[in-house]
Amino acid sequence: MISVLVVDDSAMMRRFLTQIFERAGDFKVRTARNGEVALELLGEASYDVVTLDINMPGMDGLTCLSHIMTETPCPVVMVSSLTEKGALATLEALELGAVDYIAKPGGTVSHNMQEVEEELLNKVRTAAAAKPRFRSLDIHPTPAEAAPQKASEDLGAGSEREAEGLILVGVSTGGPSSLETLLAGLSPQQQWPVLIAQHMPATFTGVLAQRLNGLCALPVMEVTKPTPLLAGRVYMAQGDKDIEVRRRAGRLMAVPQPQDAERPWHPSADRMVESALEVFAPQQLIGLLLTGMGDDGARAMQNLQAAGGRTLAESEESCVVYGMPRALVEAGGADQVLPIEAIPAQLKRWLLSSA
Repeated sequence: MISVLVVDDSAMMRRFLTQIFERAGDFKVRTARNGEVALELLGEASYDVVTLDINMPGMDGLTCLSHIMTETPCPVVMVSSLTEKGALATLEALELGAVDYIAKPGGTVSHNMQEVEEELLNKVRTAAAAKPRFRSLDIHPTPAEAAPQKASEDLGAGSEREAEGLILVGVSTGGPSSLETLLAGLSPQQQWPVLIAQHMPATFTGVLAQRLNGLCALPVMEVTKPTPLLAGRVYMAQGDKDIEVRRRAGRLMAVPQPQDAERPWHPSADRMVESALEVFAPQQLIGLLLTGMGDDGARAMQNLQAAGGRTLAESEESCVVYGMPRALVEAGGADQVLPIEAIPAQLKRWLLSSA
């Protein structure tokens, strides 16, 4: 049995969530009406997973999460609204160490949680086996503080050189933290742009791109329309869609596409890599598969490696969930397996050898 502590100030939401877990049959549930009560209960007993509402009176979800991660670390799944404000708070929670999140389909008090019942159960089961990792939010520069760094790199309007190659990144659970570490280690002078397929709703990918743009030296943007792929830039696929690499009117473009219903994960890393192989020679591509549950990207990156491209998987030691990288490693499709902190240096070595 998986022991779950449900923390929400709404009695109705506590009842909805409890009913979902009890119907599943493999959960033991206890509830808390606010952050203070949750911390008391965590001090008395251990739980496999905590589901934590973000918006609560008194001690809010982020404050409660920071106490959990420093005092009684355990896997936490945030429950948030699908608003821009909710998305920003959720990303901050992931930075603090939350394993994953569930977006309420109907606002703060959702009467239709059954719409996300399967997703909720899958994410909580996965979280029970995940490794929580605490990170203090105050270690990061604000967008205003990061602006001089960008200016000092003389980015200006950015390079207008077309991509000579492409770095393709597939990532899911635990992605925001890993992406920050990856991008912070890359130089704006690099020749190859980065295209990212992060499994997230559209409300979240736009906020994540803005956040990463403020924290990293590389310019980061969400791809909401056909966009030229230029050197030294980072492109994030829009959530709830897929992304393809195409050549249009002689230009290399990242092109949003409607979801392929036959693929379970979106934006699809497999589809992204497959499309890139139709445009670039394999030697012009580097595939990265980072933390996340499932196996999205493994098949396409295995094919990329077999064709002569280079591939890299994040190692288990730094993954929140060692699912997607594991699938690539077990298929024999990873040239390198490294913790996230070591990946930027390896990319630089590969890029220098390709110059």
